[in-house]
Amino acid sequence: MEKVDILIHGCIILPMTEKGFIEKGALAIKDGKITFVGKSAYATHIQAEIKLNAKGKVAIPGLINCHTHVPMTLFRGIAEDQPLDDWLKETIWPLEAKLRLDDIYIGTLLGCLEMIKNGTTCFADMYFHEDTVAKAVEKSGLKGALAEGIIEGGNKALGEKMLNRSVDFAKKYNGYANSRVITLLGPHAAYTCSPDLLKKISERAFELNVGVHLHLAESEGMFKEFEKKYGLSEVRFLDKLGFFKHHILAAHCINLSNKDIHVLSERGVNVAHVPVANMKLGLGAAKIKELMDSSVNVSLGTDGPASNNSLDMFETMKVTAILQKLTYRNPTVIPAYEVLKMATINGAKALGLDGNIGSLEVGKKADIILIDLSKPHLKPLHNIYVSLVYSARGSDVDTVVADGNILMENRQVKTLDEQAIMEKAEKTASDLLLR
Repeated sequence: MEKVDILIHGCIILPMTEKGFIEKGALAIKDGKITFVGKSAYATHIQAEIKLNAKGKVAIPGLINCHTHVPMTLFRGIAEDQPLDDWLKETIWPLEAKLRLDDIYIGTLLGCLEMIKNGTTCFADMYFHEDTVAKAVEKSGLKGALAEGIIEGGNKALGEKMLNRSVDFAKKYNGYANSRVITLLGPHAAYTCSPDLLKKISERAFELNVGVHLHLAESEGMFKEFEKKYGLSEVRFLDKLGFFKHHILAAHCINLSNKDIHVLSERGVNVAHVPVANMKLGLGAAKIKELMDSSVNVSLGTDGPASNNSLDMFETMKVTAILQKLTYRNPTVIPAYEVLKMATINGAKALGLDGNIGSLEVGKKADIILIDLSKPHLKPLHNIYVSLVYSARGSDVDTVVADGNILMENRQVKTLDEQAIMEKAEKTASDLLLR
């Protein structure tokens, strides 16, 4: 008999290695990794310490949220119905100036709790005091690709200080929490960092062998202002600087010309599509069909809870699909399977982690979620991919496994005290507003 830690059996399995599924399937986990994927009938030789009967459920890879500012859960519902420039300058930045480390920690824990409940097992975050975010990630059991934000805003000394802080964080926390944390450098955007600072960021990323996470081509107004100043689009400007020679995760990418898309494809830039926040802030719809047709790897993100109000990747998947169909006025654009890929294996590629996560394969980390199909809105089940993208909700996630550890079972979170975190977050947000 083969001995393993966990055996999940009786479920439909969507490996996300290619289109297709396994009925009455089983997944075996040992030392945090998947050791068997196949029919339950072929798993009779496996003896497990923990057996999870997953009949009536579907197993898919843990969802990957490729663009967040998780501590901003504390700002959920505060900055509403405002243009991006006002949203930032009049509400968000003044509030952020009041944040303390304890606020960031509890805000992150609240976000991690929400993500566990919604089936996200890995997320890419860009914010400040990411060492505090990393500690919350460690406690939660999730994975994080974390970047300490860098904003210069015309203040050269501030830019240098934030770059040094970002580099120090990247050095210290890469591989933190049993390698569940990886680090990146986090320049906010081309319009908030000078050319000299951007060059330095690129050089340091190369020296540290880490990726770079930034906002790109997000706002039409900022895009036009930038082009007027430099005579080039953000994409072509960064390309001229040699900025795209490393692993890049670029969020938003709404205002792109065909030339820009060609550059992103040629340079292997990974895009994090953030449809809900883009719609809510009136920023427009990214050209996802053109990006995919040009072989750009497109992943998905929610953005921060202040600009989305949710960290639910199921909502993001549905909005991704229907927004593109509306934009192109073509119902055949971006089939459900492709959207599910964006939230799983494409997300893993965007973070440079596709060798470890993003699909259910022997040897990969056991990041697995079980979705309960016994819900009225998931019946009848004609097409599993269509049901997951268009009908499923984050609240349908029953069980979450990350790195071979059960973070949630039967909707009960095991790593975090759900009630205590919610109560503490409410008090923290109220205190913050009174400062």
